[in-house]
Amino acid sequence: MRRPCSIPATGSEFPANCFGDLTMILTQYRRSLPGLCLGLLMAAAQTHAADAMIIWPAGWEVESLPAESNTPVQPSVQVRQRAVKNDQSGNPLMVMELTQTRLTPGHEVNVQGVLLEMRKSVQVNFARSGLQSVCTHVRESQLSVVPALETTCTITQNGVHVLTQTLVAAASKEMAWSLSYAGSADGYAANKEEALRIRESLRLDDAQ
Repeated sequence: MRRPCSIPATGSEFPANCFGDLTMILTQYRRSLPGLCLGLLMAAAQTHAADAMIIWPAGWEVESLPAESNTPVQPSVQVRQRAVKNDQSGNPLMVMELTQTRLTPGHEVNVQGVLLEMRKSVQVNFARSGLQSVCTHVRESQLSVVPALETTCTITQNGVHVLTQTLVAAASKEMAWSLSYAGSADGYAANKEEALRIRESLRLDDAQ
């Protein structure tokens, strides 16, 4: 199961996307697909009011997740979106999830620290499921127009490559974002370029 991942961010908590056992996650999406709103898949140019940050291409099942309630020690999670790309048989190939959080005034996010904790959480969760993971060094990147950091993890089982996951973290003075996309070894490879195009099309609130 996916364990919630809240990362300390200089006095605040920065909720982030930390997938656990992705085999179970992809299976969960396959089981839940009939209940998702098919109207969200009509056309790439159409968006729902709650989905203004991402224009999802046709073929992605989209779910706007309920934002976590605000607490004195945790900033307001404004947007949580998740989408799954399936093959022709309805089997999940890739899952993407984006979270946008408004930071507590006066607090700054150590983006590298956030990403390292995200990576650690992912690796611990995989290890608990009997999977091995190796992640790349943190590298500079972009999330929309915001400077970001990212890492990609290769997950194996008994020496066989089974899953791939990319983690991205970014922050401005008032907002923080985390993005994760993951899939089976073949599914990730086949849909990586589309995932990158979705990243490039992001419209982030208060990105300056």
